[in-house]
Amino acid sequence: MAMAWGQGELFPTANEQEIQRTKFLLGKYTKMIALMQDFERYELELKQMAIDGEAARRIDQEDFHADKTANAAILIEKQRWVYKQYKFYTQQLRRAWALIQDDDAKRAVEYRYFKGYSRKETLFFFRHSMSDSTIRRKIDDGTETIANTLKLMGFFEQDDAKF
Repeated sequence: MAMAWGQGELFPTANEQEIQRTKFLLGKYTKMIALMQDFERYELELKQMAIDGEAARRIDQEDFHADKTANAAILIEKQRWVYKQYKFYTQQLRRAWALIQDDDAKRAVEYRYFKGYSRKETLFFFRHSMSDSTIRRKIDDGTETIANTLKLMGFFEQDDAKF
């Protein structure tokens, strides 16, 4: 009998909902990366806008500037929260992807999701080395492997706790 920690199995398998959540996150991967890069690029400008607005409010004592400052502060906090969520998701997806043992599945998932190509573009790219049905299976197998690894890492419990 294998030992398991807690109530779970030693090598848990993702359920259908967790596999679908993984597919959803993988499908949003390139958008999350783009938004994170945008936030990193413009975070200082947002902070400066809040500082400038506060300085102007003190000089003019106008409500308009106070609202601008508060809105800028709220906006940057919201964007920072989203940034942290996306950073967590993308790091966990990359960790789980790195553990895929099947090289063909790993390459297919990388091309499809991490490089952001459509399913059709991915089929076309790998067509010289694999049949369309094999490529589809490799993408599905790789996605399921990522979901299983995420489950093993406790990702879905952490993800649920965040919302």
